[in-house]
Amino acid sequence: MYRVVQWATGSMGRTSLRRIIDHPDLELAGVYVYDPRKAGRDAGELVKRAETGIRATDRIEDILALQPDVVIHTPRLTDPYAAQNDPVIQLLGAGINVISTAGFHHPACHGAAYAGPLLDACQRGNSTLAGLGLNPGFVAERVATTLSGMCAQLSEIGCYEVADASSMPSPEFVFGVMGFGSDPAHRDIRQGPLAVMFEQLFMEVFHLVADSLGTRVLRLLPEHQLTLAPCDITIRAGVIPSGTVAATEGWDINWAKGGTIVAARTPLQWATAQQEVVDSAAWGFGADLALLTADEARARMNATDTLGATYTQHCAAIQPARLVRLL
Repeated sequence: MYRVVQWATGSMGRTSLRRIIDHPDLELAGVYVYDPRKAGRDAGELVKRAETGIRATDRIEDILALQPDVVIHTPRLTDPYAAQNDPVIQLLGAGINVISTAGFHHPACHGAAYAGPLLDACQRGNSTLAGLGLNPGFVAERVATTLSGMCAQLSEIGCYEVADASSMPSPEFVFGVMGFGSDPAHRDIRQGPLAVMFEQLFMEVFHLVADSLGTRVLRLLPEHQLTLAPCDITIRAGVIPSGTVAATEGWDINWAKGGTIVAARTPLQWATAQQEVVDSAAWGFGADLALLTADEARARMNATDTLGATYTQHCAAIQPARLVRLL
């Protein structure tokens, strides 16, 4: 029997809390909430279950005092990305294992300043930290890498995530964290902290996939594109005004053996690739970067939906990572 604390009771947190309550091998030890209106309420009441006798708290000191075996950590993503680390470090240092859906898939890829305090806390508390989830956490890191073992030759891994935000109830998350309804003329979410937050989250996936395949990431090429609402759109969280962000798309990367191929799958990417070749030639490096047609790109890396690509031989040969189109 494991004594478990549920950390946060949003959509994922409530699902997790129900499973903890229902599971015969788990004992609910406590519940941490961010909303002070939930503090003091019975855990069962929060998820439409019978009363459990466990009252939610918004004080980390109460959670530490419980000394559970594990905390299921399911908060919203934070801006900045590392803002969530302090309470996790406190839990780990107190000897409490943490399983999180909010990152921590590959802390080392952010460098020693980020990963060091987490590792020190684990060593100090003899505890463990695991970042899990569907995507990030499972589709690329486990499914794709497992299926790669069935391939005689591997040139690309593709993974696409599509999230429908129209049924999400939280205005703070939909309009704040995800950036829907923002006016690009006043707040361009392709730049600044929101883009950085998602880049830092998903870069962990690239590095974990590369590690699993026995190689490394040479560089990441983040890309963020927006689709504006053609009219006012009513969703569960509120109204997306006409002319503001109604869809976002991000991250595109390709690596191939025998050099580096950066594929273009959208007109914007293709135009950027062509300009990059022109700029390279203008600086005297014309022979170092070649522009490939769609057929030439497909012949080299067997990629789908490719308009063309750039190619340079002056890179270490690595296995692929092609990941994440995030709405």
